[in-house]
Amino acid sequence: MSVDEGKLNELLGSFVADLGGAYHAISAVIGDRLGLYRALLATMPASAAEVAEEAGVGERYALEWLRGQAAGGYITYDAATERFSLTEEQAFALAAPEGLQLAAAFHIPVAVGKNVERLTETIRTDGGFGWHEHDPAMFEGVERFFRPGYVANLVSSWIPALDGVAQKLDRGANVADVGCGHGASTLLLGASYPRSQVTGFDYHAPSIEQARKRAADTGLAGRVSFQVAAAADFPGTDYDLVAIFDALHDMPDPLGAARHVREALKADGTLLLVEPFANDTFEDNMTPVGRLYYGASIVICCPHSMTEEPRAALGAQAGEARLTEILNEAGFTRVRRATETPFNLILEACP
Repeated sequence: MSVDEGKLNELLGSFVADLGGAYHAISAVIGDRLGLYRALLATMPASAAEVAEEAGVGERYALEWLRGQAAGGYITYDAATERFSLTEEQAFALAAPEGLQLAAAFHIPVAVGKNVERLTETIRTDGGFGWHEHDPAMFEGVERFFRPGYVANLVSSWIPALDGVAQKLDRGANVADVGCGHGASTLLLGASYPRSQVTGFDYHAPSIEQARKRAADTGLAGRVSFQVAAAADFPGTDYDLVAIFDALHDMPDPLGAARHVREALKADGTLLLVEPFANDTFEDNMTPVGRLYYGASIVICCPHSMTEEPRAALGAQAGEARLTEILNEAGFTRVRRATETPFNLILEACP
């Protein structure tokens, strides 16, 4: 075997970064759980002792956590004063209650890791592993990771990009949010368009229970409701808008779900389909974002889709062309890319 030392060192560099990232994910989850990012924000520029006191943790642990976070570029260290702080960007990304809450995203792979043996067997036997079988930290992490993106884009960009939908919602529309999870998108629609009636549907009963609690806590229970139902048979007809956020590719039968949506819409209704950003060829998805989605897809998206026939397993990098093909087959005659972000494709589909 002839090994190019330069290429080997390049690969080892990627390996060290990835292995460090795996430990960093665990550290970020611990910091998020213990409020260490918030404690630093409240006391900065801070010593380890001050962060530890604010968060109520041991000082030695706080110091090691702070050093690791600084080494990873998530917080800032001043060698002259031996104090730690957050830049405005770091604070917005990690500590601010209404910021990006990036640390929440690490709950997802950590939750996956709790079932690594079962997932390994699932993949070995070409089986399925349902969304409901994941550790509850998965559901929390997904909601907290996706919600800031919905807050930043749904009302200001995605809805206005649809033909005439914003006006319908302002006047009062009948809306279904399919695969709603904890209801972050559903509640945002309800809060933004008070004349509309919004119903969130999800097959996962514990998520619906949590969504109902959120609706009550935010005072939206009067115009936002939640029901346990699958995408292929959720109740109701004559919807002005049906929305599916980051969920169609996970479904065992996305074509069947799309057909049911088509039947549930009014003749002039609209499907808002938000999916992970992907190009139509694998070569064009060999990017950091593509890598993220492929990694999530093999342990979350494909296993759930493989739980029932026809086991479509679109994966998180389905791409616009494949999604459009499915929507056309389901009876949608007009499908277009309404807009996009670095992480999402936003498709508009009409009967």
